[in-house]
Amino acid sequence: MYKNLVHGVNTLVPVINGNKVPYINFDNAATTPPFSSVIHEINRFSPYYSSVHRGTGYKSIISSQLYDRARYMVLDFVKADKNFYTAIFVKNTTEAINKLSYRLIDEIKDGIVLSTYMEHHSNDLPWRHRYKVDYVEVDERGRLDLDHLESLLKKYRGRVKLVTVTGASNVTGYINPIHKIAEIAHRYNSKILVDGAQLVPHHPVDMKPVEDPAHIDFIAFSAHKMYAPFGIGVLIAPKYIFQSGIPDQVGGGTVDLVTPKEVTWTSPPEKEEAGTPNLFGVVALIESIKTLKKLDMNRISNYERKLTKYTLERLKTVPNIVIYDDGNVKNKVSIISFNVKGLYHGKVAAILSLEGGIGVRNGCFCAQPYIQKLLKVTEKDIEKYKRDPNLYRPGTVRISYGLYNDFQEVNVLIELLRQIGNNTDYYDYRYRNPPFYSK
Repeated sequence: MYKNLVHGVNTLVPVINGNKVPYINFDNAATTPPFSSVIHEINRFSPYYSSVHRGTGYKSIISSQLYDRARYMVLDFVKADKNFYTAIFVKNTTEAINKLSYRLIDEIKDGIVLSTYMEHHSNDLPWRHRYKVDYVEVDERGRLDLDHLESLLKKYRGRVKLVTVTGASNVTGYINPIHKIAEIAHRYNSKILVDGAQLVPHHPVDMKPVEDPAHIDFIAFSAHKMYAPFGIGVLIAPKYIFQSGIPDQVGGGTVDLVTPKEVTWTSPPEKEEAGTPNLFGVVALIESIKTLKKLDMNRISNYERKLTKYTLERLKTVPNIVIYDDGNVKNKVSIISFNVKGLYHGKVAAILSLEGGIGVRNGCFCAQPYIQKLLKVTEKDIEKYKRDPNLYRPGTVRISYGLYNDFQEVNVLIELLRQIGNNTDYYDYRYRNPPFYSK
């Protein structure tokens, strides 16, 4: 439907029989290709590229103005109040969450952070590193248990200072009801952070007015998952959070005054962006946002939902397939995880690449606790894998769509999976030593 908008979609890649076929990219949850409009805008702006906030020349002024305006466009994209929130540019979602975990030390102090068993490691490990953390359970199908969330908030009697939750899982695609979670968290005097890496590129997001009990306090997301892979990410947070204290990275651009004896820090967001800013990353992100807004996020979400529903229906016709999905496509983004009985997940991924030119992901997707829950991996099993690092670890195969994927590509996938599912012994033997697959 939107294939002509994306750069590189007609690339031919070699397959095992020596032929070349059009590459089918079903690994968009990891990173997306750029919009053609993004490549065009990068090239268009190139002659004007210069230092940001560090010069009085014409090009420097143009570059600085674009960089500063970009913050407001980002805030507008997620309907954040520009008078209350600020947009801090970082490398990616991981850096954004790490930055926030450092910044909230004074606010959280001896309090508790509630994470969930659904999280990407990037929204788990930074909190483990600095705070006492507890985890919200998921149910048998992998959906977040909101009753357990509230029971934990009650249990800690106001000591929970932050609930940190993914907007959409990078394993199952399940969308969490972030505004309902926000309302529950605020009721117990906790703030909420949403990891928006998988939600923002696929679904309209509204942070809501600050006076609304369902508002979102913090959100983080990455441009490289929304068709602008030039090394930029965003942390949106209340301005006051970054007003006092020392930034996690210091240096050029973070200060107002430095003497041999003292430092006066500048105001946020500049205070939090040490060094020369990634201007081209911002140029790419803003052009991507313009393109997504023009296409309409609701239309994108509806199209991807149809593609996901179509895929789930046809996957059920594949012999020996195990699908980790509850089928509720209304409350998920376009991510599906599965396995083929009798075949290691890495082998399935390799076969899809080598025989069909299809790029998928396999493994645990930097969400090992969630995969362990979904696959019912026991503590005894984990000890076994720890003792012998050469054992193939449990995981799944993941399909993740972008707005440019289409039904014909899905048909190619399903046909090849049927062949694999009908002939697992043959494929297991043929690819007993495949050229590549990850453990």
